[in-house]
Amino acid sequence: MYVYRTNVDEVLLDCTVIDEKGQIVNDLTQKNFRVWENGVPESINSVTHEDAPVSMGILVDNSGSMRDKRTAVNAAASKFLQDSNHADESFVVNFNDHAYLDQGFTTSLTALDRGLSHFDSKGYTALYDAVAASADQLSQHGKRRNQVLLIVTDGADDASHLTLQTAIRRVQNLGGPVVYAVGLTYEDDRHEADEARNALQTLADQTGGVAYFPKSLQDVGPIAEQVARDIRNQYVVDYHSSDPFSNGGYRTVRVEVSAPHHGRLYVRTKRGYYAEREKSLEQAQTKP
Repeated sequence: MYVYRTNVDEVLLDCTVIDEKGQIVNDLTQKNFRVWENGVPESINSVTHEDAPVSMGILVDNSGSMRDKRTAVNAAASKFLQDSNHADESFVVNFNDHAYLDQGFTTSLTALDRGLSHFDSKGYTALYDAVAASADQLSQHGKRRNQVLLIVTDGADDASHLTLQTAIRRVQNLGGPVVYAVGLTYEDDRHEADEARNALQTLADQTGGVAYFPKSLQDVGPIAEQVARDIRNQYVVDYHSSDPFSNGGYRTVRVEVSAPHHGRLYVRTKRGYYAEREKSLEQAQTKP
């Protein structure tokens, strides 16, 4: 299983900082950051800014309602992969009633495009099951510390065995990943659209990602480009938890940034994590 901490009681947070105009801010230093865990201020060891490669899952809705959208969605996903770090390792899941791993981890854009093309839009939408299965895939086989799920769907979950909260708990128990979601809900009735939006927003908020709700298919391409930029412009905040991991439990996390010359700034990062006993380096590198 992947372990994102290398020293006793050390926590690494991937953070994106934006200004009031929604623009990414990438010239900050350690002195600009403050961290609280369970409301207690923590001492920051270091803050770095880097374009680090990630382990990533691309999850695309393959239910019947996506039939007329998949060509445009696949084109946007392909452009997203081109704009991403070329050292990223990614896999492709097409999901309807079930989640299908149509391309395992690879850095090959050709193979990933081939995986995206394996669709036959039909059936219902088991989004939560697909998220949990993909988080497991990242945990078991991802080689990068940074982990991301990009989800594209056009409706509310109507087929999962898991609930939304169970899926989120599964993701949090595995120490990640960050969820970026694109909800194509503009054709849904109001009730279904609200349900889908709330679920995708919650997934993103709880993991430090972003949920987007384009008004048309034409907006998906620019959103994909924005997500690629976001992933490639993150800070890594390293701090030592004052509450030993041996105490276990879920810890809430809050990060604030102050840089007067930038005005008001906003930080996106995970809202918390489940503490685990530290594993040795040998254990951390061992796959199940």
